[in-house]
Amino acid sequence: MIRFALIFALLAGSTEAQSVKLRGAEIEILLSGNTAVGVWDGIGYRQYFGTDGITIFAQDNARSARGDWRVEGEEYQSRWPGNTEWKGWFVMEYGGQWFWVSKSTPPTPFEVRDGNHLVAQ
Repeated sequence: MIRFALIFALLAGSTEAQSVKLRGAEIEILLSGNTAVGVWDGIGYRQYFGTDGITIFAQDNARSARGDWRVEGEEYQSRWPGNTEWKGWFVMEYGGQWFWVSKSTPPTPFEVRDGNHLVAQ
């Protein structure tokens, strides 16, 4: 019995250590109506994802930016004023933490807070 429990614990531990790429519907559920909080290029940020496709990006000591967001395929995509093209990231989960992932940026961790938390509390 102890041997079975040890094998199960090892298998469970290895499952938790695997990264998982979220599917489109999962990204939409995770972000829609919620706020991502993290650090981008060394600066703290908060980004709210409205259920209407509007997103607001607020970085420490800077003006907020209002843009659009969507999920296309298995990517989160955003478009900001002055840009005509959408830019996309995959969303990954690893060890209970969320990460933005793209071909041009390293995995960048973030937290998700339920609701609109653009102002730190």
